[in-house]
Amino acid sequence: MTTLSRRGFIKTLTAGVAIPAIVPSRALGLAGTVAPSNRIAMGFIGTGGRMNALFRGFLPQKDVQAIAVADPRDGPRQAAEKKTKVDSKASYRDFRELIARDDIDAVAIASPDHWHVPLSIAAIKSGKDVYCEKPLSNTISEGRILVDTVKRYGAVFQHGTQLHSMATVHQACQLVRNGRIGELKQIVIGSPPGKTAPLPQPEPIPNTIDYDLWQGPAPLRPYNSTVVNRVGWYFLSDYSQSGWIAGFGVHDIDIAQWAIGMGRTGPVEIEGRGVFPKEGLYDTITTYELQFTYPNGAKLLMTDTSRNRHGVTFHGSEGKVYTRYTIETQPKALARAEFSPGDILLEKSPGHQRNFLDCVKSRQEPVTSAEIAHRATSTALLGGIAVKLGRKLRWNPQTEQFINDPQADALLTCAMRPPWRV
Repeated sequence: MTTLSRRGFIKTLTAGVAIPAIVPSRALGLAGTVAPSNRIAMGFIGTGGRMNALFRGFLPQKDVQAIAVADPRDGPRQAAEKKTKVDSKASYRDFRELIARDDIDAVAIASPDHWHVPLSIAAIKSGKDVYCEKPLSNTISEGRILVDTVKRYGAVFQHGTQLHSMATVHQACQLVRNGRIGELKQIVIGSPPGKTAPLPQPEPIPNTIDYDLWQGPAPLRPYNSTVVNRVGWYFLSDYSQSGWIAGFGVHDIDIAQWAIGMGRTGPVEIEGRGVFPKEGLYDTITTYELQFTYPNGAKLLMTDTSRNRHGVTFHGSEGKVYTRYTIETQPKALARAEFSPGDILLEKSPGHQRNFLDCVKSRQEPVTSAEIAHRATSTALLGGIAVKLGRKLRWNPQTEQFINDPQADALLTCAMRPPWRV
């Protein structure tokens, strides 16, 4: 990102032959504006429903300048052109044209899951910082590759687990971390179940999409509008290995691991069971029950919402805390508890997108860094592997390998369709 200061900007102006009589205040960052030299030039990749939410977080920021958009689907991309007000010449089907631009400082990525890591790595290697939607990765091995790439290139990376930036969630996690509910007995997560759908009728590939590019590293499969345009890919293992366990559940896993101080490690034992569709279009888990044990002894139970309320509940010997957007406590006064400098004070965020932008400027680590994102996503993916194998698994969070279990280790990665790789 260019960091030309206001003084440097004026010096550049005065070095020219002709100087305008009046310099507009917006060019100097006055009158509540941000000087062009201090703006963050952004590109947006994957312009469907989730990106629309990110637009609401990024575009109103005074120091953000939308430069380009990319999506292999014409309709969503053209809608994004209007929202971002970018020129049609800066609207690309192929993300590689956007990433190749040297006038972009950072990108936001809201593609299907199987594209998260390849897109993020391509952007980082081109010198850009990255805000990427959840879950971080489609497999545990590619998630580690992304974390290592972020470190190697000194990139700023923020994961789209935006609940981490909410004041209510922060309060809940700080209560648990400081023992305000007594000894932690159990964590319970309720997260949405997967879905089923009938087998679709064959459809021709419309000329409004580069379908081969949309599929990218995933195996080739016939075109289906439900999969492509109605986020049906969430429930197909070609695009989302653990389905809705990772696609939605990673939010609550992130909260749980933050609260118990396990945000940079993972469970040591995993077991679970679940139901998979017996027929139809989708093939990922529908209902499930997972149990995780952490190195510090914490126990996490995660089920679909038919059995537990959507969100995270921390059960302690002297009370309990529930959070997901809101906070509820027993006793009620806990929700308003205050903390002193002697307590464990968790990092506060000014807002998820704002935190990312501030870190792009300061080069500090965002609240949901690549490592934290990888660990939360890995836990979700471990749950999917445990259900698939149907037995208890033992995991080494340091080596990120299963203990004496080659069959389980084989599920830490999956093949990518050439020429795509990470």
